[in-house]
Amino acid sequence: MKLRVLSSLLLLTFPVCQLAGQGSSNHQKFSPPARTFRFTYNFTVKDIPSGTQRVRVWVPVPQTDQHQTVRVLAVKAPVKTRMTQEPEYGNRMMYAEITNPAPGQAEFTLEYQIRRREYSRGNYAQLKRIDQRPSVVLASMNRLIEPDSLIPTDGKIKQLAVEVTGSQSGVVAKAKAAYDYLFTNMRYDKTGSGWGRGDALWACDSKHGNCTDFHSPFIGMLRADGIPARFDIGFPLPENKDKGDIAGYHCWAEFHAPKTGWVPVDISEAWKAKEKEDYFFGTVDANRVQFSTGRDIALSPKQDGPALNYFVYPYVEVDGTPYDKLDKQFSFEEVKSSE
Repeated sequence: MKLRVLSSLLLLTFPVCQLAGQGSSNHQKFSPPARTFRFTYNFTVKDIPSGTQRVRVWVPVPQTDQHQTVRVLAVKAPVKTRMTQEPEYGNRMMYAEITNPAPGQAEFTLEYQIRRREYSRGNYAQLKRIDQRPSVVLASMNRLIEPDSLIPTDGKIKQLAVEVTGSQSGVVAKAKAAYDYLFTNMRYDKTGSGWGRGDALWACDSKHGNCTDFHSPFIGMLRADGIPARFDIGFPLPENKDKGDIAGYHCWAEFHAPKTGWVPVDISEAWKAKEKEDYFFGTVDANRVQFSTGRDIALSPKQDGPALNYFVYPYVEVDGTPYDKLDKQFSFEEVKSSE
């Protein structure tokens, strides 16, 4: 299939908004204030069977917010695409539909220019100075205290919350207790099977895994305490490189404190670099880009298959059935910023 560049490209740019407290903490810095880079998101749908009637493709699209500015440079696709947004979390995506495709493959490429900024609410001592006891959760945040399919808020997770955070007073203290527990009791280890799904119960039992496995029990414990918490996912940028391929995704979490707002944590990165343990409670560095938030995601238009556990890779259906014969490649190249 001959690729063609879409004539109209989505431009996602908004005024940069500096969060209160961002960049104001006095603890050791581990991140540049910002990184500007081009990001290439390429994938190929392979081995499309003969006789296929419809191929549907959804691709997550990063958005401009307080922490990153995103500009779409190019979209290459074999058919016309459109941008959509799901209502529950507000995630944006590119949607394409290929009817009666020829057997073979279909290639897609999205190119962005992104400026990512360090996101800091300050360190634990600074956050703790304001007494932030759990309060009535706003209706708009009710979803963020409810369970996900792999993050329960009852049973073992509720019991763990009682044991780990029950003696703490205030949202920040409870979050720090959960953070410390997982930092101490889990290890970053992607051996064996079961890791990478963000199954909170599996993570509590196995005590190892990747970033999804560290942050799922954290989210579960806080939600069990009635504290809104959410899951963020995107891609990491190597700290000491200015270009190259990116092997896979990275995720982190946020919790909501009534008088501060959303506070980021990255327990798995802290575990991999122990000197950053204090830094990653309240701050996430500029060495990343966020593509989506949330779990159990219904796409737009809605997929025929089940809700997605998380949404960072392309999702494809062939005649209504999830299809995973994909080649994926992600890369970045640093650019000089004019800011």
